Amino acid sequence: MYLRARTLPNFSFLTTAPIFIALLALSSVAQAQGVTNKRPNVVIMIADNLGFGDVSAYNIGTRGGMRTPNIDKLAADGLQMTQFLVEATCTASRAALMTGRYSVRTGLSWFADAEPNRLQAEEYTLGELFGDAGYTTAYVGKWHLGRSLQSQPQNQGFDEWRVGFFSSSDPVLYPDTMAEFGAPPELQDAARSWIVEADGPGASRKLNQYDSEYRMQIEADIAGASVEIISQLSVEDDPFFMVIGWTRPHYPNTVGSDFAGKSGVGQYSDSVVELDYRVGEVLNGLRESGIEDDTIVVFASDNGPTTSTGSPSELYAGDTGPFRGELGDPYEGSLRTPAIIRWPGQVEARMSNQMIAIHDFLPTFASMLGRELPTERPIDGIDQFDFLLANAAKSSREHLLTFLGDRLVAVRWRQWRMYPVEFSHASGNPSAGGYQSVVRELVYPQVFNIEADPKEQVNLSSHVGGWVLWPYDELIQAYKTSIEKHPNPPAVNMTVIKSE
Repeated sequence: MYLRARTLPNFSFLTTAPIFIALLALSSVAQAQGVTNKRPNVVIMIADNLGFGDVSAYNIGTRGGMRTPNIDKLAADGLQMTQFLVEATCTASRAALMTGRYSVRTGLSWFADAEPNRLQAEEYTLGELFGDAGYTTAYVGKWHLGRSLQSQPQNQGFDEWRVGFFSSSDPVLYPDTMAEFGAPPELQDAARSWIVEADGPGASRKLNQYDSEYRMQIEADIAGASVEIISQLSVEDDPFFMVIGWTRPHYPNTVGSDFAGKSGVGQYSDSVVELDYRVGEVLNGLRESGIEDDTIVVFASDNGPTTSTGSPSELYAGDTGPFRGELGDPYEGSLRTPAIIRWPGQVEARMSNQMIAIHDFLPTFASMLGRELPTERPIDGIDQFDFLLANAAKSSREHLLTFLGDRLVAVRWRQWRMYPVEFSHASGNPSAGGYQSVVRELVYPQVFNIEADPKEQVNLSSHVGGWVLWPYDELIQAYKTSIEKHPNPPAVNMTVIKSE
């Protein structure tokens, strides 16, 4: 009911015509438009494994009865991005969001309990950026960047952490499964996941167990804590920055009675319906606190959905739109997700097919805030400030590298997707049995035109490979040069690549 009358791009013939976003300058542009100089609040909401086609604003309701009116309204009122790119797994994308760097540079292409992967103390995060600029900062929900003290959000620039948990939603099932198969009680206890919170630097404290019963309640608690923080901070003099890490629609997607059966198309879609409802609660909280017009809202997903895993009712439920691949793959279905930016009265409501990446938020917000980023490390995000101000004709991004573990497995340049290896199975999702992938080394990379061929069915290497290979080689060489000066840290990787 909230859809704006407009036509989606035909994904068989996408163009790279310039059309992206908007965060307007905080002073000069604001003064020119006769609006307040007050620095905006910023709220970033990250969905968990939400596919490109899972939001009805992106698929015009083709998924049967499922509707997402609150996210659709956000898209109708803001900048709806149709070429927003992330990394292949949850941890990798969240590391990229926080640091503006490829996850391989932070050792966070994957996070597993009891493994050394963690956000290092020396990384500079969005929380630290906004805190240094005088903002009050808060984090709510899923973190997934390490359990160690140094890596937790309250020690990475956030003033508080509410309804927190460290990993994905998978562990809520571990104790039940272990009990079913007679595992010793001490192992069941060790496998339990907990909800935690923190006020300021130091250790977090346990609140309650994150089990299969609480799985049905957690999204409501994340929304409630977010709205409470908004209400408290809306009356303060300083602006605030908040990140909300939702859990939906990550498996398992059991929902409470309020949402069971609401979508009419299964458990997965019921979970998406709840996600949309909770997003609406946060947006209502901004409105009721009187700060809607003073707040930049970003909504995105950390990666595409799993389409081959979950309970029988969830198999093939996630929708990647017209693209191939799923969570953990180096393909567009894993890397392209819904993303929206809204700033009432500042950001023009429109749709953009310009390329933007989750890595770009750190340098873009740094530019908006007039802050300098560390210069002794590579920053892979691109400052989109000029473009977002409409001073440039198009997005500044034309490429993105994709890694599985420490391996460069795909290069995106303009509309071309290029692969130096061929995968017989590439899922990095352990639930899908993706602990290993078999690849065949290629003499020449496979080349696909993602605009004309979103399913990547026609390899064009013999037709266009010659002239497309020069930017491909330049991008790879630039990355190799950067790691000679700034070596990547060792990291555990769940996807072991074997050569045939």
